[in-house]
Amino acid sequence: MEALRASILHCLADPGEGSKPSAWEYFEDGLLAVHDGRIVDAGPADAVRARLPADIEVTDYAGKLIVPGFIDCHVHFPQLDIIGSYGAQLLDWLNQYAYPVEAKFADPDHAREVANAFVDELLRNGTTTALVFGTVHAHSADAIFEAAEARSMRLIAGKVLMDSNCPEELRDSPDSGYAESKALIERWHGKGRLGYAITPRFALTSSPEQLAAAGKLADEYPDTWIHTHLAENMDEVEQIARQFPDSRSYLDVYEQFGLVRERAVFAHCLHMNDQDRASMATNRAAAAFCPTSNLFLGSGLFDLTAMREAGVCCGLGTDVGGGTSLSLLRTASEAYKVLHLREHALPATQALYLATLGAAEALRLEDKIGNFEEGKEADFAVLDFEGSNLTARRCAAASTIEEKLFALMTLADDRNVAATYVEGRLA
Repeated sequence: MEALRASILHCLADPGEGSKPSAWEYFEDGLLAVHDGRIVDAGPADAVRARLPADIEVTDYAGKLIVPGFIDCHVHFPQLDIIGSYGAQLLDWLNQYAYPVEAKFADPDHAREVANAFVDELLRNGTTTALVFGTVHAHSADAIFEAAEARSMRLIAGKVLMDSNCPEELRDSPDSGYAESKALIERWHGKGRLGYAITPRFALTSSPEQLAAAGKLADEYPDTWIHTHLAENMDEVEQIARQFPDSRSYLDVYEQFGLVRERAVFAHCLHMNDQDRASMATNRAAAAFCPTSNLFLGSGLFDLTAMREAGVCCGLGTDVGGGTSLSLLRTASEAYKVLHLREHALPATQALYLATLGAAEALRLEDKIGNFEEGKEADFAVLDFEGSNLTARRCAAASTIEEKLFALMTLADDRNVAATYVEGRLA
């Protein structure tokens, strides 16, 4: 057993726009105790210290802030090298940047090199869990799972299913996609902290036969995740309507093939109606809020308030490479701006919720990660208010933890992540 001393902040529920104090806990001088990769205790330092063995080793992070490890609900590891690519909206961006870089993943060595670099960048930014797209190549999923397993990370991923409206070199077939996905599920799902996501890229690039095969996998493996895109861009939505004329909506395409269920996570969800949101909530599907890519690609503004009022679980996603940062602090800053444009608020504590416990709820992992309740996995980040000269100045002028956290959310980068711990070990 060991302990870490610092300020500690975590969420117990959604603080909402009013940032309900009962929904979060803050210990200015706190102690976090871990044993065998699990949380043993968290609270005021003196009180927790009295409950621990006298000879326990204590790591002192005085002046820093410990928060739960960040959880990225939607990201593409093969697109690491095209982050910040100029211009174009979604469909043109895919053809100009995403598909060419993903074609390089035909080389397994390249896939492994990028996977390792990607996972290290997640950890550098305090992210300890992620829901990750691979490419159409089965070995891309192997590569990201191997990289996560080597670092004991909790990670969910899958190979892309794509047999229509895409480059020939990036196509599989309904049969090959099903067989390769099934083999990957058998190999990786539930191994250690890893989980498999059935991953049709989006309805536009899958034939009805392939979506039916994905639905068959979802039925055969109900504890897997489903990970895809939904209603990101208006041109995309209009093409879906032409491609699937018998469907009520974009979401309804997925519903018809049994892909809207618990552990289904839909990225973006920008151009939807109340019926779609109600259906997601009824079926316990979740949404990934990806503000940096939605702004960067000019796709639209996520309606968090409508989603939460409908009862849909939501978590933040960086969506690199359309997204512009792997930092969930930076992503939260853009989420604040999106909601400001919608005339809604995003207090810093609610932003923390969306990057931690809220994201865990979206992934149906809230029993394992997301806050510092006893018995949960000891994944956490140590944030440094003085990671840069500017954050040091700004945080020194702050009078409350909410103000300090908001300043970090607005100004911080990986320099402000002093340490990242996975299962209680420095990663």
